[in-house]
Amino acid sequence: MAKYVLDKQHMVNFLHLINSSHLAALLELCLKSKSSFKQTQCIHAQIIKSRFCSETFILNRLVDVYGKSGSVDDAHKVFDEIPERNIFSWNAVLSTLTNAGRLDEANRVFGSMPVTDQCSWNSMVSGFAQHDRFHESVEFFVHMHAQDFVLNQYSYGSALSSCAGLRNMRMGTQIHASVLKSPYEGDVYMGSALIDMYSKCGNVGCAQKVFIGMNQRNTVSWNSLISCYEQNGPADEALDVFRRMMNNGIDPDEVTLASVISACASLSELNFGREIHNRVIKFNKLRDDIVICNALVDMYAKCSKITQARWIFDTMPIKNIITQTSIISGYAKSANVETARSIFVNMPDRNIVSWNALIAGYTQNGDNETALGLFRKLKQENVFPTHYTFGNLLNACANLADLRLGQQAHTHVVKHGFRFESGPESDIFVGNSLIDMYVKCGSIEDGKWVFKNMACKDWVSWNAIIVGFAQNGYGGETIELFKEMLVAGEKPDHVTMIGLLSACSHAGLVNEGRYYFNSMSKEFGIQPTSDHYACIVDLLGRAGCLDEAKDLIDKMPMQPDAVVWASLLGGCKVHGNIELGKYVAEKLIEIDGNNSGPYVLLSNMYAEMGNWGEVKRVRKLMKQKGIVKQPGCSWIEVEGKVHVFMVKDRRQAKKKEIYLVLRTLSKVMKLFGYSRNAHELEENEEGSLDLESLDVPITLEAA
Repeated sequence: MAKYVLDKQHMVNFLHLINSSHLAALLELCLKSKSSFKQTQCIHAQIIKSRFCSETFILNRLVDVYGKSGSVDDAHKVFDEIPERNIFSWNAVLSTLTNAGRLDEANRVFGSMPVTDQCSWNSMVSGFAQHDRFHESVEFFVHMHAQDFVLNQYSYGSALSSCAGLRNMRMGTQIHASVLKSPYEGDVYMGSALIDMYSKCGNVGCAQKVFIGMNQRNTVSWNSLISCYEQNGPADEALDVFRRMMNNGIDPDEVTLASVISACASLSELNFGREIHNRVIKFNKLRDDIVICNALVDMYAKCSKITQARWIFDTMPIKNIITQTSIISGYAKSANVETARSIFVNMPDRNIVSWNALIAGYTQNGDNETALGLFRKLKQENVFPTHYTFGNLLNACANLADLRLGQQAHTHVVKHGFRFESGPESDIFVGNSLIDMYVKCGSIEDGKWVFKNMACKDWVSWNAIIVGFAQNGYGGETIELFKEMLVAGEKPDHVTMIGLLSACSHAGLVNEGRYYFNSMSKEFGIQPTSDHYACIVDLLGRAGCLDEAKDLIDKMPMQPDAVVWASLLGGCKVHGNIELGKYVAEKLIEIDGNNSGPYVLLSNMYAEMGNWGEVKRVRKLMKQKGIVKQPGCSWIEVEGKVHVFMVKDRRQAKKKEIYLVLRTLSKVMKLFGYSRNAHELEENEEGSLDLESLDVPITLEAA
């Protein structure tokens, strides 16, 4: 456009211009032109030849145009050549440097300014905020206010953005108070910035109050509240706000739709997500939007619709690292980790989120050894792990019950300086994973040490240590931990109570178990689930209170499941109540007729009574139904090798040496008065009690 004007003016003789306003107008046209840089240089050359070569006004405009065109060095050179600079000269170069992200250079220029104004300070506040140097942005804002410069919507908006980035709600609240005293109290831009700040700080209530108090709202305001609920929960509120937005006649944009789709992903709201997808398809300009498409891939993947997710993935004209990570997570969740790995391997760029997605996929699908191998490869490629990486790593160690590997993982956690603190990037769950790993490996003291030394604890931390102590048979200690939890102000949940009741069951604390079961709804507002009933039935069954356990089952508000009946059947076997045991076994067979458990337990009970006729009847019934008892399996680890033992397995090369030891042990046991129990006699009829068919190990290398 500038070239067009110059041509039409037949190369105007700039020497005859009365003032430089015509040159300023041409420079303004350059900003609107696609080839602005070349045209700006042409006009710059004419300025140098004209009598305006030293005029501050036109040189200021030249600095501004060069800066907005991205020619930072040229802008700085012109600034350096201005003989008499004014505040506009300084602000022009300052704005150029901050917009370009050359903040340290901008800071030096700012420090050398003879005088500053509102515009100068706003450039520093906004420039540092835009480039994620939030602390310095807030400092500039504070100094600006302290020096009595007038704060406007740009000052407030940038400062609130920095508070959001820092998750500094204390400072954000102070700025909010200042906004309320300013002329911008009802400004829609201010309202949106405040909602965003409170949202990023996790204060949903304050964000909602700001929204309700706004006299005017625009799309950005609605988007801020939708995003607040989507990120902080409850996600279903995000969908409700979206519906209200539509009812108010506000048209959604790509930000709205991406946030709503993400909320659908969190809630597994497939039908609503499909409605939004249909809306996207109707708008051509949104159909290929990469943010929306990424959200759709993630939504379908999280809703277990990997085929639809892959279709969107394949049809996207442009993909980025977020797209590929989403589809990797989707395949991993659908137990197709090999496809996930294939996409991972072929990614042009990978970040730690991609690594975490694949490691989590292998962990979730039980391939813990491969997950550990990926962590080693991640370290070899000098990728810096995050707290999510260590969470998955520790879960893999816990699943393997490998204390040695878990201790090595703990060493990595310490080296990376995790303190298990709350905050914007809370790493408390790494400490929780450490506790879980140690208690699952049987190292209860190490788990307790981690728990005691965590900088911050949440309800998951308490649940992890309480359940861990319960699983390892520390009934009294579990109850003491529960009491400490209440004193600390943490509210127990369903998991806490399962741990507590299990501890009472394993320790034989019948009265305590009854008390805590009855207090669930009365004191803590927790309605017992089938799992809680299974725990209390197990407790009563172990203690011999079989009739009480049966009455409790009959009064359950829900249909008792197989776990509840199995808990009672175990008690019947321990205390030899064949009549009730038969009734319970029949209930279990009704629920799952293909499960060998109730048949075996019932058969063992008859065997212990010497009722071999009934033993044969039960076995015959199993044979007729094609039900096979799963072979027993156990394993030990010796010098890094895992030795797996299975009934009737004869593949061990050293079976002669093993049998020799077993025969010796058998003779020693007999000398001490050992005799076979009913279960072994029953097994002998199947031909498996003979020493030649006892457990024989298979050896596997430990990961």
